[in-house]
Amino acid sequence: MDKTINSYKKSGVNIDLGNQFVKHISKLTKSKGNNPMLFSKNIGSFGAIYDIGKLKYKKPLIVSSTDGVGTKLELSNKFKKFDTIGIDLVAMCVNDIIVLGAKPIFFLDYMALNKIELNKTKKILKGIIKGCKLSNCSLIGGETAEMPGVYEKNKFDLAGFSVGIVEKNKILTSEKVKNGDIILGIPSSGIHSNGYSLVRSILKKKKINNKLKKNLLKPTKIYVPEILKIVNKNYVNAAANITGGGIVENITRSVPDKLTVNIDLSKIKIHKIFRWIKQSGITDNEMLRTFNCGVGFCLIVNKKYKKKIQRYFSKDYKPYTIGYISKGNKKLRLFNKLKW
Repeated sequence: MDKTINSYKKSGVNIDLGNQFVKHISKLTKSKGNNPMLFSKNIGSFGAIYDIGKLKYKKPLIVSSTDGVGTKLELSNKFKKFDTIGIDLVAMCVNDIIVLGAKPIFFLDYMALNKIELNKTKKILKGIIKGCKLSNCSLIGGETAEMPGVYEKNKFDLAGFSVGIVEKNKILTSEKVKNGDIILGIPSSGIHSNGYSLVRSILKKKKINNKLKKNLLKPTKIYVPEILKIVNKNYVNAAANITGGGIVENITRSVPDKLTVNIDLSKIKIHKIFRWIKQSGITDNEMLRTFNCGVGFCLIVNKKYKKKIQRYFSKDYKPYTIGYISKGNKKLRLFNKLKW
């Protein structure tokens, strides 16, 4: 039998299938009912174009972010659930952009995998498109790469790239933070997309009930609509996206050296999934440095705006006070204990 590999397809890369996927993307982005501002008309081109002139900014600053979803991908594979991991991908990028008060305007994705499986890749794309709609930004391009030999069978990776825009006088910086400001915690939807290597390690040793299992892959909350509204009202001095490093490492990035972040741990409303993780013998300190523990995003504001800010959020994501800003060079002070 002749085993000569004389085509790209025989080596593991199916160009025709890749082209089918591109056509599917184009069809979805042009489908009836989609807001035409959400999608580019040049899917499949060499580069993507976005006309910022239509946005009518006076002194625009461009803000960019890139991220992935970490080893949450492995659980997506394990439970064969692929329709929400794309929301996570968009969320990890756009939630960083709004920390600076910027509006996400477009998004690109990079999908690398062992082999294109149309059913699987279509579901991943479905999540990406939903994430873009939730954040009101345009999916203007991306790349799908078959890489047999680099990725094992059924394995894949995702990367996202987003660009936002903000008026120069509206950008949120640590310099706007004042002594006496309060810190509002906005609830997370769950684990979001950080700490999954530890979660997977726990799953090897400990069983999880079906109700909590669903929480493991619950998509990251996209905070864009609410945050942009209150930023436009000038209610926010600074913000922090609580990702890798948890509250303890993220909130301090938004405060100048001359001021101290004071967090009352007993005020944090802990999500059930974190109680399950904690029961595996994880210390409070490790929980705080690895997970959001129930707070997915933080706002630093003048206390007089608290009630006005709360009106912009639904019941499940209503911001609440978890701390305050004071003078001092300690940078971070944690007091009281988490209530498990």
